[in-house]
Amino acid sequence: MQCLTFRLYGAMASWGGTAVGGVRSTRPAPSRSAVIGLLSAALGLRREQEDEIARLNSSIGMMIKSESDGRLLRDYHTTQVPSADKKAIWPHRKAELENTPRNVNTILSTRDYRVDGHWLVALTLRDDSHYTLEAIRDALSEPVFPLYLGRKSCPLATPIYPLLLDAGDVHQALESYQFPISPVARSESVLYGQTIHYEWDDGLETDLPPSETSERWDNPASRLRWQFEKRLVHSARQKRSE
Repeated sequence: MQCLTFRLYGAMASWGGTAVGGVRSTRPAPSRSAVIGLLSAALGLRREQEDEIARLNSSIGMMIKSESDGRLLRDYHTTQVPSADKKAIWPHRKAELENTPRNVNTILSTRDYRVDGHWLVALTLRDDSHYTLEAIRDALSEPVFPLYLGRKSCPLATPIYPLLLDAGDVHQALESYQFPISPVARSESVLYGQTIHYEWDDGLETDLPPSETSERWDNPASRLRWQFEKRLVHSARQKRSE
């Protein structure tokens, strides 16, 4: 089996979970919608190209290895969104807020982030795929649009380093994946936690037995309307060997 494997690491990341009211939570590991969005950006697909994004999504099998979930950071947001005024043209944001003091529509929200999280992703393609792993690898190396970890405020801190690997399955591809790193950084716990967490798609063949199967609402249905569908996810945890 040929797999495309790459790494995701940044000072901050946010993998959106279920949003309730003003609370924007984050999962410990990248959601499927986040990875598909990242691939779409690399390939130059815009959100209105829903058919192309749907074809990309349906063609990919995915397994994620959490080397470190990072630490949870909770940020309190105050956002002001003035009501639209078609008769006025403001030269900048400051002028708009100063001239519409009664209609700033303040929005309060709490947003969660993962700090110093480190994840590896392995992809396979289904037989009817409209894409090739080589094309996706090249796009990740030279993306059309900027790549970020869930939110635009969360850029990558290291190269994504995509590699094509021949392996028995996606789990073996993740275990054999190597990327450039200094000996000092490899020994630091910021990149490698005490427990390794794996997540993979239902129906994806792997030699790793699942310890849990759960439902996840992170399968992108419409990027324009921010709609998601339910999917089954298998997961397993292993204690890191010394």
